[in-house]
Amino acid sequence: MKLVSAGEAAANTNDISTETGEDLVRIGEMAKKYGVTLRTLRFYEDKGLLNPKRDGSTRLYTRRDRARLKLILLGRKVGFSLRDVKQMMDLYDPTGSNTKQLRLALDKSEKQLARLQKQRALIDDAINELSTSMTAVRQMLMDRAPQASAAG
Repeated sequence: MKLVSAGEAAANTNDISTETGEDLVRIGEMAKKYGVTLRTLRFYEDKGLLNPKRDGSTRLYTRRDRARLKLILLGRKVGFSLRDVKQMMDLYDPTGSNTKQLRLALDKSEKQLARLQKQRALIDDAINELSTSMTAVRQMLMDRAPQASAAG
């Protein structure tokens, strides 16, 4: 394993980093690269979404962990629960066809798309109502403006 860090020279002496030739990233670098907090990464680990290697108390993230984090963040961005994301990722089999995983992902995606479209329609309605109300309020203010200047 090759430890990827700012101190590349120091990484070459790491026992874990030289065992398999795999690139590893420390928790701070992982958090910075993906725009998440250390707490978030630890939380995902606690939930079984990520499984970093350990070198003492140091968490070292593999290429697999980085790919999983990208999927977690994408899932969260489109509104999937962490439970849904975990279900989909746990079905992955590197040696299989992953048909079951793909079907589950498609099913969950179709349901989420329908939810998002419904939310969009509700938001569009709310925007239209608010815009109409604001137009009416502006008109009331314009109607009262001459009265206010005449009274003053």
